[in-house]
Order: sequence, then structure tokens, then C-alpha cells
Amino acid sequence: MNTHRADQTARVHLILAMVIFGTIGIFRKYLPLPSGVIAMLRGFIGMGFLLAFMKIKKQALSRSAIKNNLKLLIISGALIGFNWIMLFEAYQYTTVATATLCYYMAPVFVLLLSPLVLKERFTLKKATCILVACIGMVMVSGVLDGNEAGSQEMMGILLGLGAAVLYASVVMINQRIKEIAAYDKTIVQLGMAALVLVPYVMMVEGPTLMNASVTPLAIVMMLVVGILHTGVAYAMYFGAMGSLKAQTVALFSYIDPIVAVVLSALLLKENVSIFGWIGAVLILGATFISERAPRIDRKK
Repeated sequence: MNTHRADQTARVHLILAMVIFGTIGIFRKYLPLPSGVIAMLRGFIGMGFLLAFMKIKKQALSRSAIKNNLKLLIISGALIGFNWIMLFEAYQYTTVATATLCYYMAPVFVLLLSPLVLKERFTLKKATCILVACIGMVMVSGVLDGNEAGSQEMMGILLGLGAAVLYASVVMINQRIKEIAAYDKTIVQLGMAALVLVPYVMMVEGPTLMNASVTPLAIVMMLVVGILHTGVAYAMYFGAMGSLKAQTVALFSYIDPIVAVVLSALLLKENVSIFGWIGAVLILGATFISERAPRIDRKK
């Protein structure tokens, strides 16, 4: 009975985490801050929350595990930081739905990279998933609607795909990070993401930041992104992963893009054509089938 109750609790936590992840694009649309600043602050706030969470649970970071994986943690943390920037910028150039679906091409890029990086066999199933996802991506881009994508729309698509490539790279690196707890790994990666972005923000976004309108509402929204979308969502996600099967985690992860697409239509009044919906089904279907294998840690 206790095991069943724990399983049900884990499912609820996982669903909540996915719903929270699915709303981040809406918050980005209304945050009047440069993407690099949002990503940097998200890393610092999320790291601080998870450290406090571990302290409350009376858990300590494993210094030896962190030291043994430090190089890979630094590299992956830096990639996560710039992955966030590209995703947040994609939200600015195109619709939340399109940016999210572009981002969900990441598992497809993992399939493409795995034979080269992880020396995995390239199977017919993998090739089919890649082909179907690419067809879906063409549909989502709007090419089949009879309208050529404008330069701004195309920039958003490219930024979303760039974020997906960086995410896929993080997945590849995470495969090589061994014998370290999920919370330890995430805390270090969040901290590294934030630290790496400090010089970037100062050099690239400094002038823009000076002219940014930092209102009390913007501060509250930034805290929500850092605490809720990063700290709380990651804590629930990793906590649930320990109690659920990998297939259950993979299945529930598709709540995220569904929520993002639905909210973009309801709250932002973003239109999705019939080809766009078909493309979304093809992309999500292909990535779901491709993920019916080893579990992939989420970084969004």
C-alpha cells in the first residue's frame, strides 16, 4: 500500500513538473529582460533553491563525486547556459509553440550523434524516427502553408533548433558523467551555467540591461522562473524519477510540449495551422519512440 501511494505521489510530482516546464515560454514572453540575464539569474536562483532543499532534507553534496566529474560538469553547465539563451531568444522571434517543437527535436539530434559519440548502432528504427521528425519540422516551419517564413520567424526556428543541438550535446556529456547523484549534478551544472554567463552578460547584454525596464512584476516573474521553473520543478522531476519506470517518465514528459502549445494558443492567441498540428504530432511521436530506450535527464 505504501509503495502504491509513493508511486502515485511520484506521478503527481512528475505531472506537476511537466506542466511547470510547459509554462516557461509564457513567462519569457512577458519578461522585459535580455535572454542572457534571465538564463544567468535562473541558474543562480535555481542552484540556491536546490542547495536549500538539500539542506532541509539533511543531504550533503558529494565533493568526491563532483571532483571526479568536474571537467564534464563545467562543460555541460556552460552548454546548458547557452542552451537557455537560445531557447529564450527563440520564444522572442517565433511562437512559443514553434520554438518548443523545435526544441523537442533534441532527441533526434541525439540519435544522429550517438553513433559517432557513443558508438551506438545506427538502426532502421533510428533512421525512421529522424526522417519522420524532419518531415514534421518542415510542416511546423510553415513552408507547406503556402507562406514563406519571414526572416524573424526563420531566426526563431534556427534558434530553437540550435538550443536542441546544445541540449543533445548535454545529453551526450551526461552519458559520460558517472557515479554522481542527480541533485549534485544539477546543482553544479546550474552554478556553472550561471557563472559562465556572467562575462557574456557583461560584455554582450550590458548596454541592453541598462535600458531594461525592471519593474516589481518583472522581479517577481524572474523569481518564479528561478524558483518554480528551475528549483521546484527540478526537485519534483528528479524526486519522481527515482520511483518511476523510465518509460513512464518518457511518456509523461510529453505533457510539457502539449501544455506549451495549448497555452500559446489560448493565452497568446498564437495560431497553429493544420500542417503545424500534424507536424507537432510527427515530431512528438518520433521523439517518443526514439526515447523508448535509456532515460535522458531533462534540462529545460
